[in-house]
Amino acid sequence: MNIFGFNKTPAIEGFSLKRVVVGPIGTNAYLLINTKSGEALIADPGDEAGRIIAALNRENAKPAAILLTHGHFDHICAADELRAHYGIPVYCLDKEAALMEDPRANGSALWDGPVTLTPDKTFFPEQKAELAGLTFQVLHTPGHTAGSCCYYFPEQNILLSGDTLFHGSYGRTDLETGSDADIVRSVRRLLRELPEDTTVCPGHMDLTFIAFERRFNPLSEG
Repeated sequence: MNIFGFNKTPAIEGFSLKRVVVGPIGTNAYLLINTKSGEALIADPGDEAGRIIAALNRENAKPAAILLTHGHFDHICAADELRAHYGIPVYCLDKEAALMEDPRANGSALWDGPVTLTPDKTFFPEQKAELAGLTFQVLHTPGHTAGSCCYYFPEQNILLSGDTLFHGSYGRTDLETGSDADIVRSVRRLLRELPEDTTVCPGHMDLTFIAFERRFNPLSEG
């Protein structure tokens, strides 16, 4: 942890956030745990299902669902195994389901063998939802992919930003359905609309904060 508190997960009564870095690209999988009920959400389980299961066991957590910010292989590869192991549904934004089911579009065909994933349920843009006793809003943030989304948990002041917003950076746009113009709009929307003390939990690298990104992100409007 540095002086800005990056990588320090917030201490919130009744809630725990755990990060498990998985796979060859170092994807951040997150466990959002309602410590009052023991239920948990798994976000972006990109690989190494066994490590994610072990982390859940250490917390005595009972997964209720899997949330996906987008459909690239490095964010979905462990979802099927975890879905089968726990008997829980996989969610994504409705606009992203087709990409997840296409191994060329999701990048797996060019990496380590084709992977496809069909979600059990989908969200619509800006939907408000509650799972595992945790309430959140599904923010449609296209740019990295056309159906990328972020999950904002207002009570915990946490944003799961996937590959849209990174610490001092933002997601690449040169892959299937990516868009330079859209990523600019999406990042600026997050920086404009969310509270400055929001903890941002990205798909790769360090955690960050909206206040820091408003000042230092290259896409910030200043």
